Amino acid sequence: MINLEKSQPAPVSLAAEKVRASGTYRTPEVIERLHADFFGKCYICESASLTSVNVEHFVPHRDDRDRKFDWDNLFLACGHCNNTKQARSEFDSILNCTDWNDPIIASIRCDFEPWPKEQPSFVPLVDDERVQNTAKLLNDVFNGHTPIKQIESNSLRRLLLAEIKDFQILANAFFEPGTPEMERDLLRARIEQHLHPSSPFCAFKIWAIRRRDALEREFGYAYARHQPAAP
Repeated sequence: MINLEKSQPAPVSLAAEKVRASGTYRTPEVIERLHADFFGKCYICESASLTSVNVEHFVPHRDDRDRKFDWDNLFLACGHCNNTKQARSEFDSILNCTDWNDPIIASIRCDFEPWPKEQPSFVPLVDDERVQNTAKLLNDVFNGHTPIKQIESNSLRRLLLAEIKDFQILANAFFEPGTPEMERDLLRARIEQHLHPSSPFCAFKIWAIRRRDALEREFGYAYARHQPAAP
């Protein structure tokens, strides 16, 4: 999970639908805007390979009409993450990726080494209940908390593994002695793309950079300009 900008103002269709008895918040305008704001990724797992797309209420509306049609409360999520989040009431209170006062990268360390059957880990770096809850949610999403969810998590980790391996190959080639400068420039551009918020599983790549001094010196700027600083 990383911080992302939510476009403003709210879609016009939301206000029109709110006053209708059978109004829906899943209008084409809303879905199109959410897809653009979240770069077509689930805001929790950051996968871009979505086989199911949910318009999720970040804070459950529980029949509160204002909350139900609140643009700032509508997020793009995959079915796996949405169901996982709904499984525990404590996940009603997590970090808000669209709020720059919740610096997610600075609050939770994401670790994943590209080895077979390696499981991602999420370490809270701040003594805060919402940070703790967010780390637990991410752990459940990527490692599963029921037999069915473990199967879904396995599929998610395969996507993550492929993405991290590609990122690792680029980084290794960049630092390979004797790599021509022109090729290194091309590699730099591709690595920067991996660190852009639109890239799948961007949080894991950012932390791969942050945990290695040489990579941080070369590419820290590439992600820092897109993410809030720690308070």
